Amino acid sequence: MERRDYSIDLIKTLAIFSVILIHIGSAAMAQAVGSFGWIAGLLWTSPARAAVPLFLMCSGALLLDPGRELTLKKLFSRNLLHILVAMLFWAMAYQVYHLAAARSLTAGSLWQACKETLLFRQEFHLYYLHITLLLYLFLPVLRVLTAHATRRQLEYALVLWFLFGILYPTVRDLWPFRLLGGIPVQWRVNMTYAALGYALLGHYLRRYPLALRWSRLAFWAGLAVVLGGTWALSVRDGALNTRMQEGMTIGPALMAAGVFAWAQGRRMPEGIIGRDVAFVGRASFCVYLVHVFFYYLLQPLCARMPALPGIPVCAALNLALSLAAYGMLSRFRWAKRWLI
Repeated sequence: MERRDYSIDLIKTLAIFSVILIHIGSAAMAQAVGSFGWIAGLLWTSPARAAVPLFLMCSGALLLDPGRELTLKKLFSRNLLHILVAMLFWAMAYQVYHLAAARSLTAGSLWQACKETLLFRQEFHLYYLHITLLLYLFLPVLRVLTAHATRRQLEYALVLWFLFGILYPTVRDLWPFRLLGGIPVQWRVNMTYAALGYALLGHYLRRYPLALRWSRLAFWAGLAVVLGGTWALSVRDGALNTRMQEGMTIGPALMAAGVFAWAQGRRMPEGIIGRDVAFVGRASFCVYLVHVFFYYLLQPLCARMPALPGIPVCAALNLALSLAAYGMLSRFRWAKRWLI
């Protein structure tokens, strides 16, 4: 059995809890700007905005390692097929859930749900699987780069990615950049393709670790951008403005780099904590897939709780239920292989 990497499991554990925090906190963020609930949601969800970038960086750290064999046959018959099967299965499961909840589960509605699923009109959080499919398709190209590029060449590629995939999309709608027209508008890299840069960043930080002081600086600087930027833009607009919270913007990118660099080289502690982190890391993909079911089920309870303590409490409860689901599903070999 392949030995697990504790630092990667630690990052996945932080990332999956952050995903749940974001979704639980979304209700509070829908309240009036500046209200107590809105501020509580902002405080809890802002540090969590590095979640998806962290997952992408973990994929890059593992799959772009030149010492790890990844043939085209394995890529298409295992990695890509696994993601595609899991996506279609869980997308359809959510369709059935919503139909059952609305008491409209009929042959006609199921047929329509099948068509929606095949056309990728799926549950909101499954967008990550669509990005993962694209990332996997580009892995053979990226692996050529990571196998042969020098450190300076990798840094050059990351600078280009940061400028056009992170920085420019962040400021594009701000003055004076919004005054630009013509071809320069198309210079930015859209969110889906910018995900490739996170994979490359994960490989780079794995290969060339960042000093601890710089990792801390990156995280706190990124958090300041997310908190301050979201507050300022939301107050300006009189409604929640999520631009600075998006994964392919400056704040989440800096936080993700900081967390990833901080976690590198950390050894598994003795006792239950280390084993728990390894378990959550192993279960994180399944938790990502199923946690939205529990998000819907827990909404009535969470809505009655004050936002400041309620958001982390509901997130922890959601995580526990999702881990229990993983524990049950992982007992079935076919489910463990294809669905989680």
